[in-house]
Amino acid sequence: MELVLFQLLNGFVWAWVVALMALGLNLVYGVLRIINVAHGAFYMLGAVAGWVILEQLQGVSDMYILNFALALLGAPLFVGLLGLLLEWTVLRPIEGQPVITIIATFALLLILQQGVQLLLPGTQQVAPPVAGGVEIFRLRYPVYRWVLAGLSGLFITFLWLLLQKTRFGLWSRAVRQDPELALAVGIPVPWIFGLTFGLGVALAAVAGVLTAPIVPVEASMGMDILLDSFIVVIVGGLGSLQGAVIAALILQLAKGVFTIWTAPVAAHALALLLMGLLLLIRPQGLLGTDAD
Repeated sequence: MELVLFQLLNGFVWAWVVALMALGLNLVYGVLRIINVAHGAFYMLGAVAGWVILEQLQGVSDMYILNFALALLGAPLFVGLLGLLLEWTVLRPIEGQPVITIIATFALLLILQQGVQLLLPGTQQVAPPVAGGVEIFRLRYPVYRWVLAGLSGLFITFLWLLLQKTRFGLWSRAVRQDPELALAVGIPVPWIFGLTFGLGVALAAVAGVLTAPIVPVEASMGMDILLDSFIVVIVGGLGSLQGAVIAALILQLAKGVFTIWTAPVAAHALALLLMGLLLLIRPQGLLGTDAD
């Protein structure tokens, strides 16, 4: 019973992280029509930047929870600004060429991974900002994992409010529908492109900082979650925030359940097979491309 509950809780927690990653991918593709293969590298870069910030703050403040909060703000800001710069310099000149943009983002993936590999040999570990556990049916589950799920949900809510209740959200929807018409009516389309890419990779960096206390921080840490994020985007429905959350919950809970009876690799494969079956039933995704 404890094992089943543990796997279900793990699936629930990781679902919110994967949903956060998938929404960053979805946002970038929806507005820029770019399949960002480097998204996992930005997740990794967020975790590494968070670790660096925490290391630098050790001698400044003894309040670790405050230091972690600063890392959670500073690392995504750094990664978002880097994403904005890369969109201007690397991606904008090849805008509208899907195959070339895939190659370019794959090159960014390799460059970022190799750069971190050289600067950060081996693996690093980040301590959780809160310790202890909560007992549920005789299972003591770490408090920080609940915090991780809650903060991920909070950032997802922030993204929804940003897209639905602000001028940026209105402009980004207009650009997604017709960039030329949006430019003609005075919307700063180049800025929307840059800010959208920066925001998308910043969401990946948030996920990286949040998961750093529960996974080893190293150069290739973003590969597995990148695959899950792409699957969630497709199955949830392109452009659908709610669909991404639902698909992430289905994928991660299924993976947790399958892990009870089989090896983790086989469980992952079975969960992906389940997502493929869902896609056969609803090729347009769970909530369709225009659900939002």
